[in-house]
Amino acid sequence: MSKRKVNESIKEFRVKPGAKVRLKNFDPARHWSPRHDPKLSKALADDIGRMAELEVRLYAEHRRSLLIVLQGIDASGKDGTIKHVMSGLNPQSCRVHSFKKPAGEEAEHDFLWRIHRALPGKGEIGIFNRSHYEDVLVPRVHQLVPKEVWEQRYQQINNFEQEVAETGTEILKFFLHISKDEQRQRFQERLDDPSKHWKLSLPDFEERRLWGAYQEAFEDMLSRCSTPWAPWHVVPANHKWFRNYVVAGTIVDKLEEMDPQFPPVTIDISKIVLR
Repeated sequence: MSKRKVNESIKEFRVKPGAKVRLKNFDPARHWSPRHDPKLSKALADDIGRMAELEVRLYAEHRRSLLIVLQGIDASGKDGTIKHVMSGLNPQSCRVHSFKKPAGEEAEHDFLWRIHRALPGKGEIGIFNRSHYEDVLVPRVHQLVPKEVWEQRYQQINNFEQEVAETGTEILKFFLHISKDEQRQRFQERLDDPSKHWKLSLPDFEERRLWGAYQEAFEDMLSRCSTPWAPWHVVPANHKWFRNYVVAGTIVDKLEEMDPQFPPVTIDISKIVLR
């Protein structure tokens, strides 16, 4: 199949290195078309299919890897993005890691130790549901460590991601941006639907009181850690279908840019005789 035409319009969601991010300037409800627009639905389906094709080539090439980082406030849609956008990927070469509060052996090491261990291997696509960025969010908002500790983590993260990129792993980072009203609606849906009760967590509801503090922490995260080698993308996520479209298109653009190739044949096929 020929290469997909790059969607230039989705590049507007990429945070330029050095830019000062103010989330109030990003509309979380932004979208370009109605929910059931057949053109958008087809574009998303085509991207999911193309992603699967490129994943096979990346796995066969076995030289590089791709890391996808998903961050966002509670109920922003990280699980849903993984479920819908990555639905065509092969579990053999795609790994999902969810990062919660460090415990046990994780808590005995520096905050990047568990991240190193979870990085994708050659030929793999790795997906982080939350990530090392939790360590410049929760400890800051809840004042779990002194300011001088979480302040230095921004540069530590940039250095770490640069090393990862230089050793063969491309990095894409997505901040799923929803409004406070949208979060409230999604929490209410969880309360009303018994099949979603398993998702309920009292701390998630309590964190809403700290919405403003989290928004400031997210802004610093986006401003200070969007780099040429590991850019952030602020994805309007109030509308789930548009969120999926933007994330899928950005991933396919990156894989097309990487242009993985099947390795050359190492045997003389003409000499193979099936009996």
